[in-house]
Formats: sequence, C-alpha cells, structure tokens
Amino acid sequence: MDKKIKMLLAEDDKNLGNILKNYLNAKGYETVLCPNGKVALEEFKKGNFEFCILDIMMPVMDGFTLAKEIRKLDKKVPFLFLTAKSMQEDKIHGFELGADDYLTKPFSMEELNMRIKAILRRTQEDDHKPQNHIYKFGKFTFDYDRQLLSIGNKQDKLTSKEAELLKMLCDNMNETLDRSVALNKIWFDDSYFNARSMDVYITKLRKYLKQDPDVELLNVHGVGFKLVVPIEE
Repeated sequence: MDKKIKMLLAEDDKNLGNILKNYLNAKGYETVLCPNGKVALEEFKKGNFEFCILDIMMPVMDGFTLAKEIRKLDKKVPFLFLTAKSMQEDKIHGFELGADDYLTKPFSMEELNMRIKAILRRTQEDDHKPQNHIYKFGKFTFDYDRQLLSIGNKQDKLTSKEAELLKMLCDNMNETLDRSVALNKIWFDDSYFNARSMDVYITKLRKYLKQDPDVELLNVHGVGFKLVVPIEE
C-alpha cells in the first residue's frame, strides 16, 4: 500500500477497539480509534479520513446517528458498520444511511480486511476513472463522476452506491437491468441481505426521479429493473 489509508474506527469496547486498531495498522492503515460517536464525529471534522468503521451500539452517540452526521459532511466516504445484533431491520437501516457493508460480531479479522479491500477497490476505481459520465434523460442531467443528479435549479448529491446503481440503469436505459448483474457488480454477491439493500436504494432513486413524471423506474418481475425515459425524436 503506497499511501496509508486514514481510517476512523468508532468502537466503545476498549479491548476490541485496541485489537482492531493494532490489526489494521499492521495491515498498513493509519487508524484513529474513538471510544464513542461524539468523539468520532469531532475527529472526522478534523478531516482527511478515507474510510470509517462504526460500531452501532455506542454510548453518547450511536453508530447510526454518527453515520447521519458524517453523511452531512461527506457524501462519498465509505463506511462499514459493526453490529452485535443480527436483526434484519438494523442491517437494512444501515444501508439506508448509505453504508457500504456491515459485519456482525463476532467476525474474523481476515473477513474484515477482505471487505475493506473490496469497498476501497470499488471506490478508488471510481475515483480514478478518466472518462466523463454525464447522462441526460427526461429533464434530468446525471453527472456520475460528481455524483450529482440535477433537474432545473435543483441538485441532489448521491451516495456512491446510489450513483453506481443509477449509472447501470442509465447504461441500460429503456432496457431491463438484471438484478443479479447489478448485485454482483455493486455489492459483489447476490445474497438476500444485499438484495434487500438494493431494493432500499431503488426506492431512494425513485424519490429523486419523481421530479420528472415522464421518467419511471419500473420493477420487472423476477428479472430486475428498467429505467424508462422518453425517446427523443
């Protein structure tokens, strides 16, 4: 790793936090350990973090609240949740907040490192793509590289997964995007939880696209999704 990735680690369990910090540092990351969400938010405001690992259950400020505050400051920084719970609702809520992944305790250090690498590989590839990806459909302009969806004077800043999913839909405009293809491209596998996560992102994209009634994002039963847009003559 040429340049050390600066990582924010928010974990209230002191022993686990120190183990994770030492492991991540040994793997070449520069890790800042915080004992609660409030301290983590103050550290994040100091800037230049490239990855966040957030425990959900923390005192003072929990991981979900911390994630919301981080997303207000930075729409793009990837983050991964750590949770002791196995509740589907918690995982879905995490994805709604823009999380890139989650791990349920207990987990192996190797799996954590593998997931971090997969997330960074995707986000760094996106950052270094030389092409301009600007899509115009209906009344919208979508700038994939800047993750901006514009209509009239209104701009929405998309999360990395929202932008990736909308790009795939735009690349297949007026054609069906296969669900499993999108899952394997963006989430790296088509597990049940990832499929539920993608449904959350589809719902979020529909809310943005409602601003132009001529544009529809349809479910194609049993197959996938279709971005239906007016065809210019």
